[in-house]
Amino acid sequence: KDSILKEPFGARPASAITPQEIDKWLSKHCKTNATANRYRAFFSLAYRLGMENGKVPSNPARLVRLRTEHNARMRFLSRAEYAELLGIVQHDNPKQAPAFILSVYTGMRWGEQFSLEWGQVDLKRKIIRLTKTKNGCARNVPLNAVALEALKHQKEAVAHEAGDPVFPRPGPRSDCRWWFEPALREAKISEYTWHNNRHTFCSWLAMAGVSTREIQVLAGHKTITMAARYAHLSPDATASASERLVSS
Repeated sequence: KDSILKEPFGARPASAITPQEIDKWLSKHCKTNATANRYRAFFSLAYRLGMENGKVPSNPARLVRLRTEHNARMRFLSRAEYAELLGIVQHDNPKQAPAFILSVYTGMRWGEQFSLEWGQVDLKRKIIRLTKTKNGCARNVPLNAVALEALKHQKEAVAHEAGDPVFPRPGPRSDCRWWFEPALREAKISEYTWHNNRHTFCSWLAMAGVSTREIQVLAGHKTITMAARYAHLSPDATASASERLVSS
């Protein structure tokens, strides 16, 4: 985020930036309300740290309105869509397939996955150790058979000393859009981004009958409320829980 914001705001004194300017930038550059709120939070954090260090007198981001996020419909891949999309990636950009597979089968955030180093991967114990996460809490990511196989393929393809990145990138601002978005278009999958791989991971877990608490732990959600968004995808599990009231 810092590099994206340097161009419009980097040459300005922080104390001269107004809430109206921040709000206008968010409206112009953020495609969704959720993205706008994440950038607003980043602005607010930067100013809060500045205030703590005596660099700025106030935090204009606090006066920027929060956007309403509509989470009723969370886009995730069906198994058929996943198979179609994976096939296209494997054909057009086969070196990127392990990254896509690992994202769907672990639910790691983009920043967690693409800052990952081999020293954090334990193939014998079948875990990834994340030390820097969005909610600030370190966690272990268990590797199921599909994720484990994807990492083994990746290890064969790239340098894998402890400090080497698991998924090397051409540059500091490089991301997966250059190969992922064309694959989405070819598969005719709309309203889907890389972040939605997390929704796919959590949705598939819910549909498999995994509990909300387990989804929270596996996805690294800070609160169980975040994981509860997927509960409606597990009607059989809910019905089973309700039926226990009769037999108790």
